[in-house]
Amino acid sequence: MGRVTSVNVGRPRPVGARGRMSGIDKRPVDGPVHVSAPAGKGGGLAEDAVCDARHHGGPDQAVYAYAREDLDTWERQLGRALTSGGFGENLTTEGVDVTGAEVGELWRVGPSLLLQVTQPRVPCRTFAGWLGERGWMRTFTAAAVPGAYLRVLEPGEVRRGDGLRVEHRPGHGVTMQVAFRALLTEPALLPRLLDAPELPTQTRGLVLRRLAPTTPSGPGPTLLP
Repeated sequence: MGRVTSVNVGRPRPVGARGRMSGIDKRPVDGPVHVSAPAGKGGGLAEDAVCDARHHGGPDQAVYAYAREDLDTWERQLGRALTSGGFGENLTTEGVDVTGAEVGELWRVGPSLLLQVTQPRVPCRTFAGWLGERGWMRTFTAAAVPGAYLRVLEPGEVRRGDGLRVEHRPGHGVTMQVAFRALLTEPALLPRLLDAPELPTQTRGLVLRRLAPTTPSGPGPTLLP
């Protein structure tokens, strides 16, 4: 049994040199937060901002979770404090192997909320601008500790201290780390992602495009969404 050590929501603010609006600045909140399955491109947590609806939010990225243990490792590596929510995560967890979670894994959070693991986080320029670490996208990619996005199967409330129990693990072995490496650094792993039927439709389509044979007259596979 793990637990939620912090529930974090973001407000729109400019991030990076270009000052683009983002909701990555997530701050811990004390009271219970309602979590629902977004019908469109919004986030799952009430009052949590999603500014870049093209790349973030929506049913398959309704909630983002990152382990406090992994944040602590990054603190030692970077030589700086990282508050809960510092990676833009909605749920900071303890006692659960988030990056080792499988696509389709079910999490019961508190008494009512049921979440399903969908896919890993892919680093972007906003994330790099927010952390302010030179070469951050390369560093984060090399570490392959991406955390997990989740969809909401049963809405409910979440608060700091709620228990987190893995109710079901599919057993196919397609973890967040395997999926992350397949998508970013080790394309030989891409066929393994097709073993996970719960993989989001958009991500599955990306995998199939990358695996499709190329012809001299046609374009090659898309590298990144």
